Amino acid sequence: MKTVSVARMCKRVGMSRQNYYAKRRRRQRRSVDEDLMVKAVQRERQVQPRLGGRKLLWMAKDELAEHGVRIGRDRWFEVLRAHDLLVPRKPGRVTTTDSRHSLPVFGNLVANVKPTGPHQQWVSDMTYIRTEDGFLFSAVVMDRYSRKIIGEHIGDSLEAEGCLAALDMALGQLPAGEYPIHHSDRGCQYCCHEYVARLQERGLSISMTQILHCYENAAAERVIGTLKQEYEMDRCFRTKEQAREAFHQAVYLYNHRRPHLSLNYATPAEAHARPAA
Repeated sequence: MKTVSVARMCKRVGMSRQNYYAKRRRRQRRSVDEDLMVKAVQRERQVQPRLGGRKLLWMAKDELAEHGVRIGRDRWFEVLRAHDLLVPRKPGRVTTTDSRHSLPVFGNLVANVKPTGPHQQWVSDMTYIRTEDGFLFSAVVMDRYSRKIIGEHIGDSLEAEGCLAALDMALGQLPAGEYPIHHSDRGCQYCCHEYVARLQERGLSISMTQILHCYENAAAERVIGTLKQEYEMDRCFRTKEQAREAFHQAVYLYNHRRPHLSLNYATPAEAHARPAA
């Protein structure tokens, strides 16, 4: 049946069976080659997530050659583009994380550990907000299970006091007898003695990203991204007061109005009120 079907198709398009199978082999080979390229890029991006395409091609050429893959630069970038592996150009930004310090750091306690209810894992992060009067810096603490922002602060300083204020707000709503793991990056704001002491005083375990794995705080980075992209916190505000009001409103709307697919379309506030599974 298969031979008849191929024969009829070849006759219809005026192609010999030999050419048909030759083209099919080339398509199959092209698919295998593309899979090897994608895996090579993804493997390197785990270590160097923003490494450019030309450097990646240079690093992968020996491995590809071992498999008989010959690839030009145009085809290489075509594959990266098709699999959304190109690094987008971004405007200059303010760095809020300084992990090059001598403060104590902690291991990652939440890797591959999925929370089953609220008050089990917290994630923290901070970012900057532009205004015509200068930068503001916002810090958030989010419950990883419910996605609810349970601590927030926005202020002029990049120092630890903003993160501490957000943490104190989160601690203020923590029920007695609950001891979530607190996870963050290795920024000096989270590694400083005051922040670590505040967590230890309340009996919270401390978890941090590893030095070469910037995606280990992805949950916190996603909520920051949502506030910026969906609630326009990435624009330049006219005044700092305007930015502060917009930030608090964005947090409220995110918590109480935005349904999450991963929460069966519940809002973070609704999910936060659920008991643990």
